[in-house]
Amino acid sequence: MSLSVEQVKEALRRVVDPDTGRDLLAGATVRNVKSEGSLVSVELVLGYPPGPRAQALRAQAEAALAAAGAGGARVQLDWKVAAHAVQRGVQLLPGVKNIIAVASGKGGVGKSTTAANLALALAAEGASVGVLDADIYGPSQPAMLGITGRPQSLDGKTMEPMTGHGLQASSIGFMIDADTPMVWRGPMVTQALEQLLRQTNWRELDYLVVDMPPGTGDIQLTLAQKVPVTGAVIVTTPQDLALLDARKGLKMFEKVGIPILGIVENMAIHVCSNCGHAEHIFGEGGGQRMANDYGVDYLGALPLDMRIRQQADSGTPTVAADPDGDLAAVYRAIARRLAVKVAEQARDMSSKFPTIVVQNT
Repeated sequence: MSLSVEQVKEALRRVVDPDTGRDLLAGATVRNVKSEGSLVSVELVLGYPPGPRAQALRAQAEAALAAAGAGGARVQLDWKVAAHAVQRGVQLLPGVKNIIAVASGKGGVGKSTTAANLALALAAEGASVGVLDADIYGPSQPAMLGITGRPQSLDGKTMEPMTGHGLQASSIGFMIDADTPMVWRGPMVTQALEQLLRQTNWRELDYLVVDMPPGTGDIQLTLAQKVPVTGAVIVTTPQDLALLDARKGLKMFEKVGIPILGIVENMAIHVCSNCGHAEHIFGEGGGQRMANDYGVDYLGALPLDMRIRQQADSGTPTVAADPDGDLAAVYRAIARRLAVKVAEQARDMSSKFPTIVVQNT
């Protein structure tokens, strides 16, 4: 039986992508639909990396076409991360499609560990990922990613990113000794951030994860005004005091026009390694309530687990240390929701229009 293009699309509408919760026709770009006799072929392009689930999704699509009457079905499933819209008047960064700021209102909530593991999880799904350590006063990503040494400069003006566990990385920590304090005032700090961002030769990144310092000060304002940010992730614990500061961070991004991609609740529950007793040490459900209050996505909850701390301290974060473990699975689930959320943002259209220059003649 030969299927029309409309019948092919109708069959694909019956397949739900578990990552997006939407049908394939709504969540993917459909290309090159061909129906030759009883054989149907179609190309689907997702806007996020599907990781190992691509094969199962392709099989579902082929089964749906067969159920619709195709004698044979061949589905090619690809993905491509697009550059998405940023703040008005801010140009995209060369070599970087999307910048994701990982922020918290206060320190001590595990933001840097979460940023590193989310970056690794996005890379594990198949994306090209970098990490920018924007915490000038307290850079932690070099130690967390197990990177030592100094960055190279091939032209004397820019520097090559360092690499750790497959991630490109840039940090002020690569250029100072570990025990050297950064006794700098605000203008020097913001200038250093811009140099780290713009003078690093990022190599075709789908996502650049920015590990923000806590608070709502100079660096956060510079990021909001001068750095092309696709969206922000807020990390908090369920504790009321942490939530108070996390709400301030969320409102700051909203005021400067940066979308909130979602909230990650860290240290949500502790399971005793000896007896297995589960306890909400810092309270329960605070991140979900905050997400509900502000109408943003709740990306997921992470446990208070000694392994996360030990692996980060050793320079091999959880997703790299135990990629098939239970904790890595939680990080990867959150990273998938994050990637889907980015894919749902408005596309950047600046490259579609020519640059117009007016000159006096």
